[in-house]
Amino acid sequence: MSLNRRAILQGGAAALALQALPAQAALSPDARADALLQRITEQLLADYPESATGAGVDKDGRARLRALLSDRSPSGQHRIKNQVRSTLAQLRRIDTGALSAEKRLDVDVVRTAFELASDGFDFPYGDVAVLDSNWSYRNTPYAVAQNVGAFVEIPSFLDSSHSINAAADADAYLTRMSAYARQLDGETARVRADAGRGVVLPDFLLAKTLQQLRTSRAAPIEQWGIVTSLATRAQRANLDARYASDAANIARERIAPALDRQIAALEALQPRAGSNAGVWALPRGEEYYSWALRAGTTTTMTPDEVHQMGLDELRALHARMDTILRSIGYTQDSVGARMTALADDPRYKFADGDAGRAEIMAFIQERIGDIRGRLPRAFNTLVRGYLEVVRISPDVEDGAPGAYGGPGTIDGSEPGHFWINLRTPDLHRKFDLADLTYHEAIPGHVWQGEYTFRQPLIRSLLGFNAYSEGWALYAQQIADELGVYDDFPAGRLGYLQSLAFRACRLVVDTGLHAKRWTRAQGIDFFVRENGSNPNEVQSEVERYCSWPGQACGYKVGHSTINRLREGAQTALGPHYDFRAFNDAVVTGGNVPMTVLGRVIDAYVAGARG
Repeated sequence: MSLNRRAILQGGAAALALQALPAQAALSPDARADALLQRITEQLLADYPESATGAGVDKDGRARLRALLSDRSPSGQHRIKNQVRSTLAQLRRIDTGALSAEKRLDVDVVRTAFELASDGFDFPYGDVAVLDSNWSYRNTPYAVAQNVGAFVEIPSFLDSSHSINAAADADAYLTRMSAYARQLDGETARVRADAGRGVVLPDFLLAKTLQQLRTSRAAPIEQWGIVTSLATRAQRANLDARYASDAANIARERIAPALDRQIAALEALQPRAGSNAGVWALPRGEEYYSWALRAGTTTTMTPDEVHQMGLDELRALHARMDTILRSIGYTQDSVGARMTALADDPRYKFADGDAGRAEIMAFIQERIGDIRGRLPRAFNTLVRGYLEVVRISPDVEDGAPGAYGGPGTIDGSEPGHFWINLRTPDLHRKFDLADLTYHEAIPGHVWQGEYTFRQPLIRSLLGFNAYSEGWALYAQQIADELGVYDDFPAGRLGYLQSLAFRACRLVVDTGLHAKRWTRAQGIDFFVRENGSNPNEVQSEVERYCSWPGQACGYKVGHSTINRLREGAQTALGPHYDFRAFNDAVVTGGNVPMTVLGRVIDAYVAGARG
């Protein structure tokens, strides 16, 4: 991602400012580090204006960012690559030994993010995650896929993050609609360029991507979500009625032709698409996966180590599940087969169609209300947990995960979101939906994200997959430890199956990308070993095909947090405090797993006195 033509000029000026820091000999080491971090922050926001809006900081001196989108063209990617490497060189020149512990942590976190991004830019294809905005928590070798690209991301972003309260907001929305068309063309150029390097989507992902694009394109333009969102909200804000027609005109004259060009470019690649699911088949594919796994886990674990970890953890979790299954009368066959039988039990199913969708939304709200009342027993430091539950757009839910979530704006003006996939109520069960809610909403992603707002802005913008997803799994564990399943053993099975699902991810992701498994092998492993829903599993496995390494961050992060907790319990003995430990993990901010170890070491030292 990068900027449009106007923003390139602005970004270039910011880059020059970054490279020409003024003499600051009179400042303390902390102040000099702060000055550099502030310049880096402004450059990142200029490169990724969506993140400024998502964080709610696109106002006052940054108000111009509200009308911009990142530029996804080949030249934009090249420019950002150069900026990342220039910035990294400056970060490496900081003498961290001269900094306070707090500032050393900030620099360590930022430098790690830029090191990972710089290494990712060694590969001349795909997207490199620099900012943890609405979608850049994943690295991908493909510019466009069923879950990658502006056509998936921007309509949802504009609907959920770009607020409409005044005419200036609506005007900025229209400007962003035009920028969206340019994004599509920029990605299309990269699709063609990457194909020239031998990087083409697998045939099954290409077919799904084209289906989604065609479905979005075929709807009457006046009914496109990107059009109706502005029209509805402008009317609600009592703005000029012209915004509905202006949005439709931009969609018709700019966005629709850009979608047509992207569809045509992907259609032209169909004869070249193969069926290999893993990135091993791409140029320098083994190197790429090694980097993606390192970026996704913020560890140096090898594919073989991750694969074996998944098998070991799956075995331990299934042993716990077996005991509960036997206690409720499921005694025969494998754990996976018994969980499949449990999922077929009508008691745990939602109704079909819209009635089931309504049941699901009501169920989620009830669980959120219940967990809010329990959280003071798990944290000394509480946040608001400002949240809205939203259905994933039907236009893209076929290629979307079962759910995802994230916090709102730093100033609290916009809520966090728990997006739930409702393409069919059969995706969800009453014994596992509560657990999903704790992961995505409270005390998971939405809850954790609000703690990052207390960090310097750059720390709120940067994120690490293993921490974010590891925390969300740990949040599920906290809910269990707070007794949410004490009277509902099937619910605890859903929680444990969710952990086992993440253990399966370690096996399947490494299987696809390092051991050359087929897509069918990955799906079969999930269904057979964990009793997972086949409808959900197919989209899951396809997600790993386009986001290599990302799915491994969940269980690696979760296991790291638990290992650190066990160490703290041993070190502190009777002085260990559950709430204080949880505070230490979450208030330290989003960090690499290596840095989290140092955060907990400092907590233990402080607790000892």
